[in-house]
Order: sequence, then C-alpha cells, then structure tokens
Amino acid sequence: MYAVTLDGFGGPEVMRWEQVPDLPAPGQGEVLIEVAAAGVNRADLLQRQGFYPPPPGASATIGLEVSGVVAEVGAGVRDWRPGDRVCALLSGGGYAERVLAPESQVLPIPEGVSEAGAAALPEVAATVWSNLVMTAGMHSGHLLLIHGGGSGIGTHAIQIARVLGARVAVTAGSDFKLQRCRELGATVLINYNEHDFVTTLHSEYPGADIILDNMGAKYLERNVEALAEDGHLVIIGMQGGVTAELNIAALLAKRGSIHATNLRRRPEHGPGSKAAIITELRRHVWPLISDGTVHPVVSAELPIAEVAQAHKLLDSPETVGKVVLRIR
Repeated sequence: MYAVTLDGFGGPEVMRWEQVPDLPAPGQGEVLIEVAAAGVNRADLLQRQGFYPPPPGASATIGLEVSGVVAEVGAGVRDWRPGDRVCALLSGGGYAERVLAPESQVLPIPEGVSEAGAAALPEVAATVWSNLVMTAGMHSGHLLLIHGGGSGIGTHAIQIARVLGARVAVTAGSDFKLQRCRELGATVLINYNEHDFVTTLHSEYPGADIILDNMGAKYLERNVEALAEDGHLVIIGMQGGVTAELNIAALLAKRGSIHATNLRRRPEHGPGSKAAIITELRRHVWPLISDGTVHPVVSAELPIAEVAQAHKLLDSPETVGKVVLRIR
C-alpha cells in the first residue's frame, strides 16, 4: 500500500507519498478501513516537525482522522461490516491508503455528508465536545471565548455552542476569518492584530464563563483576566509556548479553574476515554450533523500528492475551517 513517510523532520517538503509494507489483518476489536480522505490537523504539522511524536504503539504515519469504507473486521467486532461508510478517530496512520482503527473509535458517515466532509469531523468534534461539554459543562447562557475561531476546532465549536444556547466570542487574525465566524454564529469578534481581547471582551461582558485556548503560555495571564467568576479555562494547544507564570491569587479571586487536555493520548476505554467521547458524539452530535444543524467547514480539498501544499494551507490567513486530503 501507499502512505506518507517522512524524510527526517522539518518543513512540508520532508513528506513523501510512497509504497510501504501492507498492514496486518485487523486484530481483536479492530476495523480495517480503505481510506477515501484524511483530515489535516495542527498536530500533523507538529509531528512533521518532530515536536509531537505518536504515543507508544501508535502508527508513526501522520494522520488523526479519516473517512472511507470498511474493508475487513477483526474478531469480536459487532457494529461494523465490510462495505460500511465510516469515519474514524485515530492515534496515527491516517495519511495512507488503509488504516486500522479500534471499533470504538469508528463512526458512521452522517447522512448527507460527503467523504471529504466526514474526514474533517472526528478530531474536531471529539475535541470540542469533550472539552466544552464533558469537561467545562457548557450550557445555555454561558459566554464562550474561542481563540482561533477560524480554525477547524473553532468553526465547529461556534456551531455546537450556539446549538446549546451559549453566546460566542472569538479571536482571529483577519476580518475575513471573523466574518466567517459571524456567519456561523459568533457575536463578539476580536481581531487580535488590532485589539486586546481582554479589553474588548470586558467592554461588553464581565468575563467569559469558558475559554477554549490553543495558545498556551502566551495567553495564560490574559486568559485568567478574561475569565468570569467560576470560569473555566481549557487549554488544548501550545502555539504560544509551554512555560508561563500563573498568578494564583487572580485565579482564586475568580474561583476559576484551568484544565489542560490532550485527545491523542487519552486511553481507548474507561472514564474520559476516546470510546466514551465517541459514544457521546454519536448520541448528541451526529444527529445535529445529519439534519444540517451543524456542518463540517472545509476550506480546501487536495489530492494526497499535494500533501505539502495542504500543510502550507493550514497556516494560510485565507483558510477557514479544515483542509482535507483526498486519498481514494
């Protein structure tokens, strides 16, 4: 089979689409998927650069989500059979013609959604629901602040928040991205190149009940300032560095909490596991996608041969939502 390999770590040019050994037959509880499309995520860029190695036992091939067709199932698999149209959350291996996935991390392609759209869903949907709902308890009346509102996670989070009755504030680096966020349901739009997000937010609200942060260290102090009383700061990225000083007195004064989470290294089963998150998605989010209330936001689809360009596009100021690789 063919898959993307790395010629060392570095820029997009280190990736190669080339022949690799075939995968083994699916084992107990595993599903073999013929991949149609793979989503591109920020974690993929970090892995390519050598900053985000796969967890022990995971495929070294880049790619955390795919769509396609079930080719074969292992012993004990009950919910899937060859020919089923599916998408899947992975720990790695997605940039390939075939991939093995645990049965518990496979989802049906929602009704009315293309294979490319389905490939853009598992990672963002799992990240958003697990952090905003399962961890931070988002509900009607909350004010959610999303850093990077024009990203794949941001565009999905806006939609989920609006469905649940929350108000949404976003930061983004261009008015073009902010306009797309407005169309999806955000009401407070902050261009971080022109305005301070804390000052802008406080001009309209006492603070944010939940902050979904992809920046990490750079925004830590300002995020605590932006929190409302009893607010939750959920850190899911480190684009702004990994080390910062925390003013505990400021956090205590607001009775605030900080959660730092990682989807890729969660266990497959048990409390807070990938299986638990996928079960929640199938129950609560997939019906919203099937009826069109929530939809995947895909900025570009490229053939796998243009994987380097796909990685460049993810950093483009014109990209809103996801970039998807067509493999089959």
